[in-house]
Amino acid sequence: MRLQGKVAIVTGAARGIGRGIALRFAMEGAKVGIVDLKEDECRKVVEEIKQREGEAVALTTDITLEGQVRQCVEKLKAEFGVCNVLINNAAVMPSGALHETLPQDFDRCISTNLRGTYLMCRAVIPGMLERGQGSIIHMASITGVRGLPGLAVYSATKGALIALARAMSTDYARQGIRTNAVSPGTIDSPMLHNFLAEQSDPERYRKMFDDMHPIGRVGKIEEVANVCVFLASDLASYVSGASVVVDGGELTA
Repeated sequence: MRLQGKVAIVTGAARGIGRGIALRFAMEGAKVGIVDLKEDECRKVVEEIKQREGEAVALTTDITLEGQVRQCVEKLKAEFGVCNVLINNAAVMPSGALHETLPQDFDRCISTNLRGTYLMCRAVIPGMLERGQGSIIHMASITGVRGLPGLAVYSATKGALIALARAMSTDYARQGIRTNAVSPGTIDSPMLHNFLAEQSDPERYRKMFDDMHPIGRVGKIEEVANVCVFLASDLASYVSGASVVVDGGELTA
């Protein structure tokens, strides 16, 4: 129960890595706000958590809209108390080289991956400052360190999140708020499955992803969730401004 007493928001929590983090946080004792666009999907995750005797609330939210974000944080506070852990996981991943990326896809990626993170942080930080403690985790990616073919805009947003974690650490660390980034390699998640489905030879691309990692495979969702539990917990009290790489050794290869 490493997160006993924590009140957490996980964005993009209806599926994939976000869902995995939310389930693990609840099992570690946190009360969790499940943030995503579709109410029915949010409620499914809440029910999963309750069936495991955890505590969660569905917070259907478009994180690109300031008013909805504000209402989301207020609803969480009314249900569980002030948010002291924020996982900025929600993201979209348009594929294609830069000149192949449509303006509307560029705008949607920036809006979700960066503006959404900004709005969520802006909404929860005042409560964290008042309490003098909090942990914020941006879900970045190794694409933000070393771009991958066909992911130009997505890579740009993930690199920005790594820089944002460092900057926020300098702004808030002395006030008790730790901000870190987690940079996964390729993870066996719905986002990967959707990307592969768009390729002309999905099996070849999947093998390419496996071979890129010295460990010999893509990562598991629970392996990312493990790192987030640590960073959200008091065990990481001296960790702020870090970009923790969870990539099976890919960046060192």
